[in-house]
Amino acid sequence: MKKYLKIIVIVLVVSLLVGCSLTYENEKKEYLKGQYNVEMKIKDYGIITLTLDADTAPITVTNFMNLVKEGFYNNNKIHRAMKGFVIQGGSDSVGSKETIKGEFDANGISNDISHVRGTISMARMGDNHSNYDSASTQFFIVQEDSISLDHYYAGFGSVTSGMEVVDKICDTIKNTDNMGMILDEDEMPIIEYIKEIEK
Repeated sequence: MKKYLKIIVIVLVVSLLVGCSLTYENEKKEYLKGQYNVEMKIKDYGIITLTLDADTAPITVTNFMNLVKEGFYNNNKIHRAMKGFVIQGGSDSVGSKETIKGEFDANGISNDISHVRGTISMARMGDNHSNYDSASTQFFIVQEDSISLDHYYAGFGSVTSGMEVVDKICDTIKNTDNMGMILDEDEMPIIEYIKEIEK
């Protein structure tokens, strides 16, 4: 009996040590700081430039910039256009990218970026009460003030020029469902690229 008790204790100690090591490694992950400027070209619509705020949303901006650098968004699509609300794109059709912790008040992280016209924010699964850490690749840009999203979605920057492109997409795309999802894939605007630029 003592022999089995000794083995159980050793297994527990090893498990705890491994757990501590993993936690330590995760805590060492480095996130971006400061501001980053990006240019998004939408085929046949124009260019949107944005400033991203890594001081307020370091996890989200780091994730987004990593996707930009690897070219993930190049030739991706805008799949949602809801007039008076948002455009949304950046789908990961095979679900290959990791999810991140959402940076907003309901998830225990202060974020004072309000969802006013021109804010870029991360889309996620669920609603205001679930799946807080399910953001991955999809983003949305707010066309008209939607402050009801504050505290529940991770705003991480804002449009500095090109809101007329967002307006044009919302005005042009008519074949959508009641959530603004574009029903005809051929009508989905193509994101030619998103790239980092100098201010």
